Amino acid sequence: MTVHALDPISREGARGQLRRRPEIELREDSETGPGTVALLISDVLDDDAVARLRRMMGSGQTRAVLVVGSLRDAKLLDVLGIGIGAIVWRHEATEDRLAQAVMAAARGDGELPADLLGRLIDQVNVLHRTAAGRVGVPGSGLSPREVDVLRLVADGLGTSEIAAKLAYSDRTIKNILHELTTRLHLRNRAHAVAYALREGYL
Repeated sequence: MTVHALDPISREGARGQLRRRPEIELREDSETGPGTVALLISDVLDDDAVARLRRMMGSGQTRAVLVVGSLRDAKLLDVLGIGIGAIVWRHEATEDRLAQAVMAAARGDGELPADLLGRLIDQVNVLHRTAAGRVGVPGSGLSPREVDVLRLVADGLGTSEIAAKLAYSDRTIKNILHELTTRLHLRNRAHAVAYALREGYL
């Protein structure tokens, strides 16, 4: 496994805790590949941190555990959609708790703190009720990724700027917008933003 943090104290602290666990093999940050678990430590999960996570998970070869101080509801589905396997609150990040989360992620299991699981269930219920009330809209409504793209379109960013901000390719952004405008029978990006605003996504 690898450990990633913005500050060296957090990184070395986590490595020091996990170095004592014989079931966990620590690797250097650059050593990624199938079966590697990345432990990511962040106080707050802002847009830049989400973009870093997305880049790290982009290869599909890395599984990840997120240690975070706080997590807004708006980011929870984004984080899970990226492929984070387990989340640990920073104030609960003991040696045993970190090792448990790392081993769960290595097995491909998901693990969330009880309060986050409750928040996730609430969000899924809200999305389900909202989508069920729309005629002609698939049960999923707008995905978190589509909402992220439309939020940046609404901010006036172009395709390349959105791609850079979200760590996607230009082609991916174009495909996301084409798919959602086609699926929802919307005329253009402005119409898509208007739809998202009217339906309460933005």
